[in-house]
Amino acid sequence: MSYNTKNYTEQGGDVTHIGEKLIIEEGASVEGLLSTPAENQSDSEATTVVALKEDFNTLLAKLKTAGIMAADESD
Repeated sequence: MSYNTKNYTEQGGDVTHIGEKLIIEEGASVEGLLSTPAENQSDSEATTVVALKEDFNTLLAKLKTAGIMAADESD
């Protein structure tokens, strides 16, 4: 009888393959996954739809700059 594991680390330890689901339990931490957090976005104090749109677009720009969201194709 043989067993084929879905999770394994390649020779040398530089690459680990996860073949199914990875569950990170409460209290655990992951390092290096998000290298650049997005710049803080203050709570919106907009009183018009136009001002709210400006705040929202500022947030989107910060997410794109941090690499959390893909940039627009035209950028």
